[in-house]
Amino acid sequence: MPPIELENSYRIIPLFAKYSSMSMILLLNKPFDVLCQFTDVDNRRTLADFIDIPGVYPAGRLDRDSEGLVILTDDGGLQHRISHPRHKLAKTYWVQVEGEPDRHALEQLSRGVPLKDGMTAPAQARLIAEPDIGARMPPVRYRASIPTRWLELTLHEGRNRQVRRMTAAVGHPTLRLLRIRIGPWSLDDLAPGQWREAQIPDEWRKIPHHEQETQARRHRPHHTPGHKASHYKTSRCKTSRCKESPTPGRSGKNRRPARD
Repeated sequence: MPPIELENSYRIIPLFAKYSSMSMILLLNKPFDVLCQFTDVDNRRTLADFIDIPGVYPAGRLDRDSEGLVILTDDGGLQHRISHPRHKLAKTYWVQVEGEPDRHALEQLSRGVPLKDGMTAPAQARLIAEPDIGARMPPVRYRASIPTRWLELTLHEGRNRQVRRMTAAVGHPTLRLLRIRIGPWSLDDLAPGQWREAQIPDEWRKIPHHEQETQARRHRPHHTPGHKASHYKTSRCKTSRCKESPTPGRSGKNRRPARD
């Protein structure tokens, strides 16, 4: 059944927008010490050392010193849906930490931890047995006098180096970090450096149109139908059919200087 459509005076807007059946999704188990990008001026290892398919890009990032699941796609809308914080897609990590987190530390991680950029959102945190994932190369540096434990953390936000900062804030620095799941996609039995194609879940093939928005679409300049608008930010349309409306708080003495 085709998507229901509403007609306004400007264009036809589908209530639901589908991802293309030709959209490609790749799941990669990114090894340690690999940049989550395809080029590097310093000739460090990148995704290009493992993925040779043109036109795909990572949906989100994973730090160079972290391992695990990276999703790549050739669909810009899908990339935005996976990576943008507004969608709060769950991401699950296995984390090896120094020391033995007690109940209080787990409750802190679950309720939220105060960081320099604000309180973290509620998460799921639990102790797990050491996973069978093999040794990291190069090996993790241990301190013989301090035991280590493994945690499973599920977050719904994506701040810079968030997991490492959270565990450090509760007194248990991260030694090794492996992402095992992003939304409906999981690492499963992929070995480091291996990748496979994946499917778009059925429930993702029909999502509300507003959730498909990309940055480019939201910032596209408005123009009147029938009038080709060539202005963008710095130039102004001076035709009678495309009048600018004043923005509250942005005129007169309340107007802020433009940023460089």
